[in-house]
Amino acid sequence: GRGGVIRTVPTRPAYDEPDDEPPAPPRRRPGPRPARSAARRPTRKPRRPPKLADPRRRLRLATVLTLAIFATIGVRLVVLQAVDVPEWAGAGRSDRLVRVDLPAPRGAIYDRWDAPLANSVEARYVFADPTRVQDREATARALSPLLGIAASKLSDRMRPRTRENGVPSEFEYLARGVPIETARQVMALELDGINVHRDERREVPNGDLAANLIGFTSPDMVGLEGLEARYDDLLSGVDGRRVYEAGRGNLAAPIPGGFSQTTEAEPGSSLQLAIDADLQFRTQRILAEQMAKTQGSTGAAVILEVGTGEVLAQASYPGYDAANPEESEPVERDDAATSFVVDPGSVHKAITFGAALEEGVISPETTFPVPNAVRKGDTWFADTHPAGGRTMSLAGMMAHSSNVGTIAVADKLGRDKLIEYQRRFGLGQPTGVGMPGEAAGRILPAQEWSGSSYGSVPIGHSVDATPLQMAAAYAAIANDGVYVQPRLVRQTIAPDGTRTPTEAPKTHRVLSPENAAALRTMLEAVTTVPDATGVQAAVTGYRVAGKTGTGWRLVDGRKQPGEVASFIGMAPAEKPRYVIAVFAHTPSGGGGQITAPAFRDMMRFTLQHYRVPPSSGADAPNFVVYPR
Repeated sequence: GRGGVIRTVPTRPAYDEPDDEPPAPPRRRPGPRPARSAARRPTRKPRRPPKLADPRRRLRLATVLTLAIFATIGVRLVVLQAVDVPEWAGAGRSDRLVRVDLPAPRGAIYDRWDAPLANSVEARYVFADPTRVQDREATARALSPLLGIAASKLSDRMRPRTRENGVPSEFEYLARGVPIETARQVMALELDGINVHRDERREVPNGDLAANLIGFTSPDMVGLEGLEARYDDLLSGVDGRRVYEAGRGNLAAPIPGGFSQTTEAEPGSSLQLAIDADLQFRTQRILAEQMAKTQGSTGAAVILEVGTGEVLAQASYPGYDAANPEESEPVERDDAATSFVVDPGSVHKAITFGAALEEGVISPETTFPVPNAVRKGDTWFADTHPAGGRTMSLAGMMAHSSNVGTIAVADKLGRDKLIEYQRRFGLGQPTGVGMPGEAAGRILPAQEWSGSSYGSVPIGHSVDATPLQMAAAYAAIANDGVYVQPRLVRQTIAPDGTRTPTEAPKTHRVLSPENAAALRTMLEAVTTVPDATGVQAAVTGYRVAGKTGTGWRLVDGRKQPGEVASFIGMAPAEKPRYVIAVFAHTPSGGGGQITAPAFRDMMRFTLQHYRVPPSSGADAPNFVVYPR
């Protein structure tokens, strides 16, 4: 207390555990309760047991705690399933994902009648999972005979690799475009880690037919040469992909209910060419037969439809099998019609005469004396059929391919006008026919002319051109003086079959219809006048107008050994339907014995193939070479 007296207060013993029961109070004997003094009365009430000791309260508290725990777990599960699912699903699932490319079917290439020149067929690709291949060497040896690939190469392709993300590669191509039957044989081997999947293979039904035009693809269906390369983006489409979650080891199959996503492939579009497969076949055979006679090194033939500019056939020699391009040399795969640059020679004389007619410096009745030779600068130019100073008609100059007469006509025309008409006839620039790597040729600029150029350029020297450029120039003469850009592709065909014509070819007038007709008549003398240079090109029953030529082949601007012989003509001459140009480089000479006969055979087949009626012959001109 405050006075300093220490009191002892009896207390109840403390409980060690909350759920201990308090001890029972001592029994009292019957009788009156003794009175307590104030000094011994307790100063505070005795402590009651904690409320926790009540069983019902303990049960309620346990229930609340249990519900709280389950609520917490539920909330966390919702977060994991709805909020954190990308993070948790991606952690580890990427190791189980298998990615399979779904190749887009490549568009086909058709001829003008929709006959396939190149198309894709269903095939299989064979692939390996390096993580599951048990014995690389043995597996490679088993596959090699079926796939036609060296065992060493197959073994290397099955070698374990690590992806950029550090995960071992589970997919490596072994072979593409495998025939379905071969794929079945591969699966029958039951090799660990080896499987097949749907693929496609490029098929060239006719081997070498138009191969130099069409080109070929890689095993991965990428265009490498020709039209396959030029139109690769259009033909190839867009590959698809399948990504799925797979098991491990022998359970490397899609997990039911696991992640799976497929992006369908978008097929490529197709091309319809102006090429006529039957005419192309015959043109190639005639060219090859003629070239073989003189061991020619390079030949080209082009057939154009007058008015449309469509290329009905475009042949090259040598050729190759587009189905097996690896067995050919690069030079054999060139498209000679667009890459074969030549000094065209006398076939250029039609351009000189046409320009002079259009400018009015000559007329169809013009005649003048022609000496045996003429000097320009430091060079003499002579004729192989000397006129001896006699007066010649323009038709006679064409018939005997007079260099001297042509130079005299060019003198009247002038240098600048000749250059202008060379351009108008399409020289000095690519035709834009659609072939990759088409040569532009070259026109000699005015500032580069020397004294001798006034003699060489009019007769087709000091000029670079391709067979297709020269064919298009003659097609303008056949088309009443209107130049039409050559066209190789007629239309594109979408995967759903929708056809879209290609852009209309560019056209422009070069000659008036009257002057074009007059020039055709002069060119007709080349195949009809006795001893003319082109009599071997005559086609029985049809009037033919054309011109022979002898020039040189140019490679990187350098003249090559031998000569380039050519013949370009049109028929029927009274109303031309087709123009054919044939060029042949013969290192040992004799090209003149190739081109005119080849033209004759090609034109005969073309006229018969398209059932063109023979010429009546009633209006055929009667030529006089040396008028009096």
